[in-house]
Amino acid sequence: MNAKSILGIILTLAGLIGLIYGGIDFTKGGVSQASFVYVILGGIFFFAGIGLVRSTRV
Repeated sequence: MNAKSILGIILTLAGLIGLIYGGIDFTKGGVSQASFVYVILGGIFFFAGIGLVRSTRV
């Protein structure tokens, strides 16, 4: 495994954790600016990680 693949996996997991945490915060009724930040950053990290994993798996 090379560094890009490992970074892609780490970004994907971090994004997934951010999306889950933001989703839990939304379901508790906490519609605040922090919830949006968790969801947006989680989505960015998740899709960036998926893109890196896809591009390195040839």
